[in-house]
Amino acid sequence: MSTEPQQNLTRTTMMGMVVGSMVGAGIFSLPATFANATGPFGALIAWGIAGTGMLMLAFVFQTLAIRKPDLDAGIFTYAKDGFGDYIGFMAAFGFWAGSCLGNTTYFVLIKSTLGAAIPAFGEGNTIPAVAISSIILWSIHFMILRGVKQAAAINKIVTVAKIIPIILFIIIVAVAFKKDLFIDNFWGGGDYDMNDVLGQVRRTMLVTVFVFIGVEGASVFSRYAKNRADVGWATVMGFLGVLCLMILVTLLPYGVMLRPEIAELRQPSMAGVLQAVVGTWGAVFVSAGLIVSVLGAYLAWTLLCAEALFTASKYDLVPKAFGYENQNGVPSTALWLTNSLVQLFLILTIFAQYAFDLTLELTSSMTLIPYLLVAGYGLKLAFTGETYESDAPGVRRREWVIGMLATLYTFFMILAGGLEYALLSCILFAPGTLLFVLARRGVKQRIFTGKETLLFSLILLGAIVGIYALITGAIVL
Repeated sequence: MSTEPQQNLTRTTMMGMVVGSMVGAGIFSLPATFANATGPFGALIAWGIAGTGMLMLAFVFQTLAIRKPDLDAGIFTYAKDGFGDYIGFMAAFGFWAGSCLGNTTYFVLIKSTLGAAIPAFGEGNTIPAVAISSIILWSIHFMILRGVKQAAAINKIVTVAKIIPIILFIIIVAVAFKKDLFIDNFWGGGDYDMNDVLGQVRRTMLVTVFVFIGVEGASVFSRYAKNRADVGWATVMGFLGVLCLMILVTLLPYGVMLRPEIAELRQPSMAGVLQAVVGTWGAVFVSAGLIVSVLGAYLAWTLLCAEALFTASKYDLVPKAFGYENQNGVPSTALWLTNSLVQLFLILTIFAQYAFDLTLELTSSMTLIPYLLVAGYGLKLAFTGETYESDAPGVRRREWVIGMLATLYTFFMILAGGLEYALLSCILFAPGTLLFVLARRGVKQRIFTGKETLLFSLILLGAIVGIYALITGAIVL
């Protein structure tokens, strides 16, 4: 039977959830990913845009945690309260499915990293790679079934362990940093004007979205918090710490290698940079750190996925069966569906030509939808004045600006992703809506309102166009 959640998570534990969720595969691939697109100047612009936009979103999460303490599931409850049941379901499903794709990305990168030494693993999407990934997947699954508190404690330890190689990488590369080499790389290693630089920046946008996914980690687990005010603190401080790490990991390599050399490095490119500075042991050290980091991030994201599906059932957005908890207080039904979907995605990667890139960019595209809805909800509260009755006018104006900036940023990122990923997202959303239909029938409620019917029709049309594009080869996986 379900029990009331124990409110035992401290602010440092929740900050660890944020850091653990954000620091995964992405940070280890940043040097080559950025070097393929731009130099230090373009990287600074990209991080300025992404950092400002995601900081505004972090502030929105911080504000909503205080202004709407009753909405203790984070992502989808804000969308439901602000825009209706089906929009709330879209936020929940988008977050859940996108996170499952992200977990698949982690497995692909681990096996791709090991593929340098074990050819059978290839680029992480061979049959042996998928088989080993599946063993790891279900091993962690059964560990989590033993209790959320235990898994959260393990995540805190793993978070510390995976930050250590990143910090050492920054220190070693900073000591070897050459100012003249950095200046030579500054404009991208050639004669570029501002239009060229902006073009370079656009090529990095979906990558920055991917590495920032997880900023909502504390918000999703807010029902376990000792103090609701700690949720916002954990979100903002965790975000700022990770942002500093990502900027340093991106920029420092330009001071030890030429941009074309960095761009040609095998992923994880942090390993190649450190190898160029200190020798082979540097590559081995970073590769080991990546495996620990990715496994830790996978643990955090599995918890987030199951928690999102579990709480969605409490709001009648998915069938009530997903609200079942085992004797350890773990949402076991939600966990089984989550890992089953990850298993399906793993099998599908065998048939994908560019498995890592596809899962990374589709993860970003799916997760941006709930982010946009959260930002829009924060903007709506500030616009209508709800919850601001006793506040000074300046507070409302400031939070309206924050909500507007966060909304514009997430909307721009969705557009930057392109039509291809919008159609692929529709292919996931259309059949996923069956969960919403079953939930509404289960409580004998009307399935769609008039506007929701129109929205679903557009999603269904997008799915049909997307499937046709896949069949004809217009979209290549």
